[in-house]
Amino acid sequence: MKSTTSHVNQMPETNHTSAERVSLFDRVRWAVRLFLGIRTHDLRAARTYIRVVYKGQFWLTKWIRFVWWSLRQMLVTIPNAMPGITIPPQVSRKPHWLDSSNPLANHPWCNQSDATLPKSVDTVVIGAGFTGASVAYHWSRRAATDRTLVVLDMGDAADGASGRNQGTIVMGRYFTMVRDTVLNHLPNVRPNLSAQEHRHLAEQFSACYCQASYRNADMIEQTIRDEKFDVDYARNGWVQERLADQQEALSESVRDGHRHGFTDWIAIDPQRAHQESGMNVEHPSGFSQKSATWHPAKWVWSLLTTAMRKPHVQFFSHTRVESVNDTNAPGGYIIRTNRGEIHARHVIYGVESYLPKIDSRFHNIIQPHQEQLASGQGAPDAMPSDNSITGQFFFGARRDNTLLVGSDSTRVPDRLAGGNKPSRFLTQFALSEYKRLYGSYRFTLTNEWSGTVGYTPDEFPLIGPLDDKGKYMIGGMAGSGSGIAFNAARCIVNRILGNTDEPDDYPVAYFGPSRLLEPGNHPWPKIEMPNE
Repeated sequence: MKSTTSHVNQMPETNHTSAERVSLFDRVRWAVRLFLGIRTHDLRAARTYIRVVYKGQFWLTKWIRFVWWSLRQMLVTIPNAMPGITIPPQVSRKPHWLDSSNPLANHPWCNQSDATLPKSVDTVVIGAGFTGASVAYHWSRRAATDRTLVVLDMGDAADGASGRNQGTIVMGRYFTMVRDTVLNHLPNVRPNLSAQEHRHLAEQFSACYCQASYRNADMIEQTIRDEKFDVDYARNGWVQERLADQQEALSESVRDGHRHGFTDWIAIDPQRAHQESGMNVEHPSGFSQKSATWHPAKWVWSLLTTAMRKPHVQFFSHTRVESVNDTNAPGGYIIRTNRGEIHARHVIYGVESYLPKIDSRFHNIIQPHQEQLASGQGAPDAMPSDNSITGQFFFGARRDNTLLVGSDSTRVPDRLAGGNKPSRFLTQFALSEYKRLYGSYRFTLTNEWSGTVGYTPDEFPLIGPLDDKGKYMIGGMAGSGSGIAFNAARCIVNRILGNTDEPDDYPVAYFGPSRLLEPGNHPWPKIEMPNE
């Protein structure tokens, strides 16, 4: 959110030990500025923090502890981190990734002001982010030239969540994390199963998810190499801090993943954590070995540019979809936009958190969560470039001399999907977390933004048909779109084209939207109980 204050903090070149350099007056001044800068989303984020950190405690105890934590943040922790941090009066709301020149900006209108939408196509994809661009790429390689595809976006390519993220290609979520989120939800939709059956079914879900995500990451790397995409790709892994009371859970997650054949997620000792990330941690950390970094917007632009070299793939930016309606024919839809109508045999929704705005059935099914990031020049000396990290309440990355820092995952109303109102308090909180793990460093804030990602109640994605005619969706990826979208798009394209010569990693039994829309009619997978 927009801060009501501005501050330029000029410091000499030497590092500082914080508390000795920050006067009581400065602490009070920071606290007042932070308090006056609080906006509605800060209160939503506070509610999320209380629910997660003080889970199971009496409500009064929660609030007393939270107030104490907040006062300490505003009077001690954040002021201690500010020496060496420069926050100019004006900070751009533009995501760091979109500072790069977009070769598809205002396409095709910038060069063809009189361009028109086609009247009829085989398939329309709504959304030009990870999903839409991936569908276009796979379509260009697999579809005959008489089967046309159009990608529509209400803004420019990668303007949404795909251009507002950390810039990390995740391996998907690790096995135990997926299993546990699904397991928490299964009793709500499969109440007739025993606790043991719930657990085995959740493990089947997790294994299916992880297998698809592993393939997704390898497919991305191979595509970047084959196409010679310039997307700043590096595969150096992702270190995730774990505290003392999380060590047993970390060990369990590693054992469970390896037992099922998913060996990417491991535990590393503090020395290796420092070697990989520069973080000074006291306990073993989690390490996703094959996670990578990239420029997410360049990935989207590269996919679309390559796809449009084929005459049967088109992209139209700044084209807002107003409705999608069935026709009376056995198959087909009318897509109404602000630029006219298109008749299509198939429709693919790739809009993530915007979906409830298009289809009201997805209220509470695709839940918009706001996350935010900031970037700037300068970084801790010990932090290597082209890696990603996660602390207790923040995530970050470094690209050359650019530092990225993010935090938060708080649900917002459907109408706020796609909003860009970052919180200055959360930015400064995350910057103070960097100091906790790295010590003093110099940094100048240049960009600060937010975006919304789509979560499902079980944090498991929805990939598959929305009807029996030709409407599909890829969404609910819980902030892990880079670990899902490319492979999922391949599978949906193959289904539409009738291709069966490649593996389908997203079977309806696990990923079909009816799992949450109509659980009573969903074709649930058979539970594979081990032999006693």
